[in-house]
Amino acid sequence: MAQQLRLERIELITGTIELLSGLCIGASEGEIRIGGVDNQVIRNAHDRGRPYIPGSSIKGKVRSLLEWRSGAVRSEPLGVHDMSESRPLVRSILQLFGVGGGDQLSDAEAQDLGPSRLAFWDAQLSREWVERVERENLLLTEVKTENRIDRIRGVAGYGYLRQTERVPAGARFDFRLSVKVLNVDADDGAALRHVLYQGLRLLEMDSLGGSGSRGYGKLKLRNLALDGADVQADFDGTDPFVA
Repeated sequence: MAQQLRLERIELITGTIELLSGLCIGASEGEIRIGGVDNQVIRNAHDRGRPYIPGSSIKGKVRSLLEWRSGAVRSEPLGVHDMSESRPLVRSILQLFGVGGGDQLSDAEAQDLGPSRLAFWDAQLSREWVERVERENLLLTEVKTENRIDRIRGVAGYGYLRQTERVPAGARFDFRLSVKVLNVDADDGAALRHVLYQGLRLLEMDSLGGSGSRGYGKLKLRNLALDGADVQADFDGTDPFVA
């Protein structure tokens, strides 16, 4: 008889996201303004229009990187039918992030995977950083102008300018993530937490938001704590390419 699933506790991982380069996570525009910025950052309408990082953006990028790492990546999110003994990381990804809405699980499969363990929070700008910016009369965002390069002449092209709003390098956001631990999780949840750390380390190595190949969205996770206990050294020592 299968062991009944039971929620043992919910762990809280907190820390700081520090931008090492400008970040652009865009918002949809309701109107086109003449002379306006082409790509604007998403803002919190209930916090004086300050930029923030949606939890869905962090979750989606971390999951995508882990799916690439698993060797089973495809155009759609991985599902229960992608699990195999040769790709054990897929099972951990589904346990952490959940299965897609189109996956119809049998009772045995649902019992094996359990509910998704992770809940990402939106990352708001750090209060200390905002106070520093306001004290020094600086801006919370910057506008970067980009041009097309004429490949033949090796000079900037004419008639093509794009303006992108970014949160500048040095900005800090409050990072928060909750992790469900079930009675069936190996090593009291440590095994799945290791996979999570691998995904977050891949995020540091890659980028968040748009235009990562052009240098946008580089970041560092700092001051990481698990239920208040410092885990930064454990995180920094995690190699995402070692099982």
